[in-house]
Amino acid sequence: MATIVRDSMKYGYDENKPHLINRLKRIEGQVRGVSSMVNDDKYCIDIMTQISAVQSALDKVALELVRDHAKHCLVANNSNSTEANDKANELVNALGRYMR
Repeated sequence: MATIVRDSMKYGYDENKPHLINRLKRIEGQVRGVSSMVNDDKYCIDIMTQISAVQSALDKVALELVRDHAKHCLVANNSNSTEANDKANELVNALGRYMR
């Protein structure tokens, strides 16, 4: 699959980027912890619990990206940014309920 390179394009998550990077760094640490648990022969159920926490954390990052994208797209196509933000939040909340 070819990767499309876009020079200096700002995406909907641009304002939220530092928060997303911090979350991803925390998740990266969690994944290293899971690897250490396997390496240290920890109990399977404990490892699976940590994997579930990592998956949940990644889901939250994905939902934030969807929220930012929806807000960005809706605001671009709608003069009422408050309504667009409300609709983006409504979409993400519905997706979040679905993902549980």
